[in-house]
Amino acid sequence: MQQPLSTGHGAPLQNSSTAPERHQQMPNKASLAPMAGQYNFAYYQNNYQAPVHNIIRPPLCPTSLGTPQGPGQMYTTLPLGPNLISARPQLDPTFVSAPPQGGYVPSGGHYPGQVPYNVPSQSTTQGIPPHSSYPGFSYHPAMPAFNTHYNAPLTSQTVHPATSQPLVGVLPSHVKPLPETVQRLSQASFQPYPAGNTAASWHPLPGASMPAPTNPTAAVSSANSQTSAGPPLSMPHNINQSYLPDRAKVATLPVVGAPLVRRQPPLADPSVSTSASPASASGAQEGMHYGYVANNQVNSAPSPLSSTSDDEDDDDEAGVDSSSSSSSSTNTSLPNNYDALEGGSYQAPAPSDPHPLKSTKPFGYAYPTLQPAYQNVVSPSQSVCPPTGPGYSPGPQQFAQPFSSVNQLSSTMEGLTFRNNRKAEALRQVSLLQERNILPPVPMLSPQSNLSPELKKLNCSPDLFRCTLMNIPQTQALLNKAKLPLGLLLHPFRDLTHLPVITSSTIVRCRTCRTYINPFVSFLDQRRWKCNLCYRVNDVPEEFMYNPLTRSYGEPHKRPEVQTATVEFIASSDYMLRPPQPAVYLFVFDVSHNAVESGYLNICCQSLLENFDKLPGDSRTRIGFITFDSTVHFFNLQEGLSQPQMLIVSDIEDIFIPTPDSLMVNLHESKELIKDLLKVLPTMFTSTRETHSALGPALQAAFKLMSATGGRISVFQTQLPSVGVGHLLSREDPNQRSTTKGVQHLAPATDFYKKFALDCSGQQVAVDLFLLSGQYTDMASLACMSKYSAGSVFYYPSFHHIHNPAQVEKFQKDLKRYLIRKIGFEAVMRIRCTKGLSIHTFHGNFFVRSTDLLSLANINPDSGFTVQMSIEENLVDTSIVCFQAALLYTSSKGERRIRVHTLCLPVVNSVADVYAGADVQAITCLLATMAVDRSVSSSLSDARDALVNAVVDSLSAYRSTVSNLQRSVLVAPNSLRLFALYILALLRQQAFRTGTSTRLDERVFAMCEMKTQPLVHLMLTIHPNLYRIDNLPDEGSITVGDKAIPQPPIMQLSAEKLSKEGAFLMDCGSVMYLWIGKNCSSNFISEVLGFPNHASIPQNMTQLPELNTVLSQRTSSFVSWLRDSRPFLSILYIMKDDSPMRANFFQRLVEDRSESALSYYEFLLHIQQQISK
Repeated sequence: MQQPLSTGHGAPLQNSSTAPERHQQMPNKASLAPMAGQYNFAYYQNNYQAPVHNIIRPPLCPTSLGTPQGPGQMYTTLPLGPNLISARPQLDPTFVSAPPQGGYVPSGGHYPGQVPYNVPSQSTTQGIPPHSSYPGFSYHPAMPAFNTHYNAPLTSQTVHPATSQPLVGVLPSHVKPLPETVQRLSQASFQPYPAGNTAASWHPLPGASMPAPTNPTAAVSSANSQTSAGPPLSMPHNINQSYLPDRAKVATLPVVGAPLVRRQPPLADPSVSTSASPASASGAQEGMHYGYVANNQVNSAPSPLSSTSDDEDDDDEAGVDSSSSSSSSTNTSLPNNYDALEGGSYQAPAPSDPHPLKSTKPFGYAYPTLQPAYQNVVSPSQSVCPPTGPGYSPGPQQFAQPFSSVNQLSSTMEGLTFRNNRKAEALRQVSLLQERNILPPVPMLSPQSNLSPELKKLNCSPDLFRCTLMNIPQTQALLNKAKLPLGLLLHPFRDLTHLPVITSSTIVRCRTCRTYINPFVSFLDQRRWKCNLCYRVNDVPEEFMYNPLTRSYGEPHKRPEVQTATVEFIASSDYMLRPPQPAVYLFVFDVSHNAVESGYLNICCQSLLENFDKLPGDSRTRIGFITFDSTVHFFNLQEGLSQPQMLIVSDIEDIFIPTPDSLMVNLHESKELIKDLLKVLPTMFTSTRETHSALGPALQAAFKLMSATGGRISVFQTQLPSVGVGHLLSREDPNQRSTTKGVQHLAPATDFYKKFALDCSGQQVAVDLFLLSGQYTDMASLACMSKYSAGSVFYYPSFHHIHNPAQVEKFQKDLKRYLIRKIGFEAVMRIRCTKGLSIHTFHGNFFVRSTDLLSLANINPDSGFTVQMSIEENLVDTSIVCFQAALLYTSSKGERRIRVHTLCLPVVNSVADVYAGADVQAITCLLATMAVDRSVSSSLSDARDALVNAVVDSLSAYRSTVSNLQRSVLVAPNSLRLFALYILALLRQQAFRTGTSTRLDERVFAMCEMKTQPLVHLMLTIHPNLYRIDNLPDEGSITVGDKAIPQPPIMQLSAEKLSKEGAFLMDCGSVMYLWIGKNCSSNFISEVLGFPNHASIPQNMTQLPELNTVLSQRTSSFVSWLRDSRPFLSILYIMKDDSPMRANFFQRLVEDRSESALSYYEFLLHIQQQISK
């Protein structure tokens, strides 16, 4: 009999409080309570088959220090950490050894209380494989020849049996805070705000003849489960720590046409609430595999896990130290929570001296054989004797390597000169009111830091990891003085062309802070390395001494882990709380009358049929389908049936699962039945007249089906839910769409969808929402199901398969990408930073499982995350700081993997250097995410005022501290010359604009995009690129494949740059507009558009025809190149002056004045007026 599963949120949070102040110590963790309920562990023993790694043991390798896992280990309960965010813990022995305490426990947890994990014999063909295949031990007498070059092809390769990839070599990958300043009472800047009877019937599908079940009543009653709702949540989604410029709420934009006057601020801002958000790939990631396992001495009677094994097993990114420990370490129990796995709860032995090495924290002091990047980066400012005791190796003092030659000294001096020139250019003063053409003609790149050329080569790509300030202020006071936000922007699961994949029995991590070894650690000698985050000295494990690339011993600094800032590890069983889950997909379709009329279901089913064999997964992949209108319909696809069976549950007040064992089926075993269902499903409801939508009950049913395994729920909805739990009422007033007053109803109307998402997150289930509707559907409420479960939201307004062909094309292409893109399951991510820095607020779709651990039930390559930071301790003893993001996930092939990104930035002690390293695009994106939270927690007008104040404060601070021009001139450093322009564009973006008719759902969706889009795509949404394409030049063309792609210059977003004789393309990210001037060349119109003249161009043209002309090919190749640079399709609208899309095009000319917004010049005058007061 199926166990009842609760759909309520569960126990309320304990010890929840607002985010602590910057200097407040992190409170002790609450006690961890066990979860209720058990998942069916027999399912895994019957279905789980872990991939076998064909790993090479080099003949030169010494004996291993690791100890294999014993058969008597237990998988214990999975308690969850407190649902709060606080200052980053101080890495001292007192905190590290503090016992864990209780926190959030979702109802219906799937991790069992005491489920034995017995390792079968080597000959077992099903179930969990023996330990020897977890890290993967196999001896090959003939070693492949490793190439010493990092990216060079190898002469011989060993094939990975699970992925059919070579284990060594370069392989193509898949195609891919604001700081709190001094607070005053009256402010309009970013601050935190407070936050029955059952009935089931069997229905054969059309054309199917089915016998009735032998005992349907008994089956229904046995499967029936009563749901129980838990107490309401006590905390909202995420914590908004404050960004408080030291000025009053004065930067409110004046009404267009009114004099530029200063609005009186209110007496005080309201109080603030805390909030917390809930927190792998299809096929193994292609890239370089480094196969090396030092220990092939697997005992016949393995001993229990010891503290020498990595603790990141179940925490996805935590873990007991496996690499930096010695064989004499004492045994510890298996990790029992995600904190322990990632390393957050690792109890390191307390040294006799509680203070780690705190000298100058130099990077690059090493023994002479180190690469140049580790030599002479900085010079020590003082001599401090290292502490002694456990974990601190005695030995000689660190020593600096002098310049080995005149050439090295000369190159260093040239580097300094280049950096000084770049700093001077970044600080070049720009008079904003006098210099109008400040937009660069080419896309902006991330600014360069002041690191040495050697460290720059090793640094993480800005496409993956980016900071708002490329030069980190030495103190919080210096950061406050600059009035700039400090934060990180991450794109951790991005598709990569080359990704080093390391298969090794040793994952080297710091014993104290659990940082992964990376290019920015210091090797004191061959046997010791110093952590670049907490500065602890660690021993180099014996296994790490061998370099699989060069097949040499004694050169740990040349290992791939310390040669690149982005690596991926194949994790061992130590990084698992349970066997890796299979890929499980559940599709939930709205089949009400409105949905059938839109025609989306036919497109969905057709796309699934076309991409059926491309769904990420392996032989264990499972799939299921649910449809709903006023009732909920299930589909029996059990192997052996001649036709799919449809089961209808009409009692939506007490939803239950009719046949729990036959609704989620193996994708390959029931392949023909699934295809038959997809073929007939679009025609099953064509004559329906049912207008109601029972979305809530359908979601409850989906949760019950998925909670045992985890996976992904894809929900397709076309109207407002109207019956059952979670039903909603229309809250939008069409007459208020253009209001200049406060916009209402940006927050959810009910907490049902948030509680549902939190329950899903606790069971490793993510929910993706596809909203296809031309009417109001309360996106603010429905989006919560994705926001808190690490899902995605897709929105197609006015979707109709006949009347809106552009949306149909976008839906088709987006759905294909969605179905076949990489996916990671049961993931967690932790961000670590150098001691003295603190993370206090996260932005994105996730659940915060503990203070700094993000729970991501699913992770996809198209989602970004944003982090606000502050400086808690002065960074006077170090010249660089580092940030490390570690993402632990299960791939769609059942492999546990850890992707690690490390970013290194210099520390500066002058405000001028802070401005020189300002990344204006990253700052704008961070402010955008903060403004979204401010709009929901306070009001849209407050968010707009705070955005304007951010510009006023930063430019005012620059003028008073750095600028030497007269005070009447509005001046900005060259690095921030576009700041005012980007903020003006942000104020006119769909999420924040006022005075222009904007549907509430479209506004909320734009806000969702602000929170989750990576920087490169978000900047196009904020400030589009404008090109003239009627005469594409050859100059500057780039070659992609065998095509030459023109590169026209980017133009200012102003109508004065347009010409009636030209054709102009505006790239807005998700949409493109091609405006054809009235007097555009007939040659361009005929050769590119295929029409004889301007008048013959149709109104609803959305595609460029493929014509056999040179001009057509050049134009099409440029547009296709732009489209291919993003994951989802950009709709192209081709229009003339009388086109209905003309208004959308001209609204995005942000430098021009509109009926509801100032022009760029007027905005600068307003900024100047505020600064002068």
